[in-house]
Amino acid sequence: MTEAQNNTPTSQSDTGVPETTSATTPPAGVAKQVDPGEAHVLVVEDNVPNFVLIARMLAFMGVQRCEWKTSGWQVVQFADTLPRVDLILMDIRLPYEDGYQALQKVRAHPRLRDTVVCAVTAEASEDQLRKAKKAGFNGFLGKPLDADRFPSQIRRLLAGEEVWEWK
Repeated sequence: MTEAQNNTPTSQSDTGVPETTSATTPPAGVAKQVDPGEAHVLVVEDNVPNFVLIARMLAFMGVQRCEWKTSGWQVVQFADTLPRVDLILMDIRLPYEDGYQALQKVRAHPRLRDTVVCAVTAEASEDQLRKAKKAGFNGFLGKPLDADRFPSQIRRLLAGEEVWEWK
């Protein structure tokens, strides 16, 4: 069967041996792009008005599956009950367990370790951004969130791109 017949692209590796990748599965290390209309988003936010704002902005851009957790405590247990989680928007300052502690647990969980997790915080500064990068977040959004930029930021995160914006 030729490459054109099976729709499986091949490329040459450094060793000269053809590498085969599936047309439907992204190669290892490449995040699959998730359409906002199909995305499952978990918002970890203790402030009700902030959650409502985020949920409305997500809904406006077509996200229909938005779950809410009010603290970092047991976020992994909660996320594990969901059919899937494509993106976690995690406040940093949370009661019981902060966003950094919750992130450590997410990264330690086999099902969730590769989930895109973006820090969302009112304590936005260059130092906090560096701390979030070092901790293993995939992005950082400063509050107040910019309603004009938010849809693009979320689409980029759902495409597997890191987003580091706090101003």
